[in-house]
Amino acid sequence: MIEKIEKYLKELVVSLQVARIYTTAHPKFEEASSTAFGTLKDILQQNSELTIGIIGDELAYEREIFFDLSKKTKAAIGIFKEKGIERINFSHGIELDEFNKFIEFLGKTKEDIGKDPMVYFLSLHLKNVTVGKINMSSEKNEGSGRDKDWQPQYNESLDRLSDAIGDMINNKVNSLDLKFTLINVLEVLFSKHQDFLKLTTVKHYDDITFGHLVNVSILAMYFSWKLGFAKEDFLDISTAALFHDIGKIFISRKIIKKPDRLSAAEFAVIKSHTILGAQILLGYTDSLGVISPLVAFEHHLRYDSKGYPRLRFRQPPHISSSIVSICDVYDALTQRRSYKRDYPPEAIYQLMNREKGGMFHPQLLDRFFQIFGVWPTGTILLLSNKSIAIAREQNHDDIFNPIVEIVSPGNERKLINLKENKSLKIEKFLSPLSEGKEYLHLV
Repeated sequence: MIEKIEKYLKELVVSLQVARIYTTAHPKFEEASSTAFGTLKDILQQNSELTIGIIGDELAYEREIFFDLSKKTKAAIGIFKEKGIERINFSHGIELDEFNKFIEFLGKTKEDIGKDPMVYFLSLHLKNVTVGKINMSSEKNEGSGRDKDWQPQYNESLDRLSDAIGDMINNKVNSLDLKFTLINVLEVLFSKHQDFLKLTTVKHYDDITFGHLVNVSILAMYFSWKLGFAKEDFLDISTAALFHDIGKIFISRKIIKKPDRLSAAEFAVIKSHTILGAQILLGYTDSLGVISPLVAFEHHLRYDSKGYPRLRFRQPPHISSSIVSICDVYDALTQRRSYKRDYPPEAIYQLMNREKGGMFHPQLLDRFFQIFGVWPTGTILLLSNKSIAIAREQNHDDIFNPIVEIVSPGNERKLINLKENKSLKIEKFLSPLSEGKEYLHLV
């Protein structure tokens, strides 16, 4: 019975993942929910009810705690906890329609449900599914600290997406779980994108192997969303961004990490990562689609087709490749600070604009900086009156003048819209590694 219940929990989580990625109207959801419901009915033929507990971060049934399964379904458990669910009870008379409504409830966001999940749940009138201990304490605490949410979420995303790259190396990748993780990241971007996007400007500069790939993936997802792409499309682009450099993993670390100038032969090996990566990802088109190998192949092609790999006939890269290329270079330039060779935000803007129409798609590059601004959210700045400020929000029609918060001198905080306050100018960027270090905790 324990094995059957564990099987059901796996199928329940898959149903939730499919619902979040494709919606409950999609044929894939019908297939996944029917499978899970069949296993549940089988269990309920032997028991009048089934009660599942969420204890901390673990799934449990009676005295059995499913530790291994809980590790693999951490994001789903997070959804239960977010809604305050610590206990789920399924009764013998449950029908498929009730089961599907319950999954749909789990898949909805806070914006869909409202402040009280229990009120919404009760409105569904599910006779044979009950949930226990709905608590709203997380709502009361929301917003109590500026950076309490985005950094843990980023770190968890880093771990989970890094695992996905490791799975790719070992010839096994769960595309459903990967896209489910990206969906969870996306929800944070929707609700707290200003905080979450601080990761593009203020990093902890740890030596995280896959940090850059995760950053590029998140930047590409947010950028694609703001451009108006449909959910399924920007998930494909985000996935492609995560794997765009997968070919480098199979290139000698001596060449990748070589501090000196590369020889022509060594640079040729580096350039081969685009073809190698595309070849690897072509083996996963059934699960990841065709955008991932395409982006791996084209992300160094350049808008003017003068990059690599060399093509027999000149053609501009796919828009997905152009998006990833912009996000890749942008994050790489911000990470140069970790080597104490600062590229201030305005210098990054100038460097990238020199390649408008060359390396980068001109309209996409303009739109990128319109969204992210020249001085991204979280940037520490010195103003012309010698006060210290932190960029809090962008003016999309004036990318050089964000809304900033004065944090020094004095204890009084105030927001100033530099677009409207013409007497104040940004004098310079303060690096969080040096001059701006003492203000880093306020970001």
